[in-house]
Amino acid sequence: MLERNPNDSRIRFGLALEYLNSGDTESGVRELRAYLDASDDEGNAWGRLGAILKDSQKDDEAREAYRHGIEAANRHGHPTMAEEFEEILDRWNL
Repeated sequence: MLERNPNDSRIRFGLALEYLNSGDTESGVRELRAYLDASDDEGNAWGRLGAILKDSQKDDEAREAYRHGIEAANRHGHPTMAEEFEEILDRWNL
């Protein structure tokens, strides 16, 4: 599907989730980053990326992802999501 519609970021997001669900974290992160580069995410993908990076002990990258997620969530009118990400950063001391 992605080959037929390379500019459809929704397909790329779906592919990222499939990789992550199958345990292929490296490919999942790569596709999440590609999705985020191509779209104006509302925060969800940033949060997923932050969690994966934290689990991979990439704390600086996780912090950056969550901060982008907070900005995106606030920009799109999702204050609860932004608060959740802020709590995660506080809890992990990121």
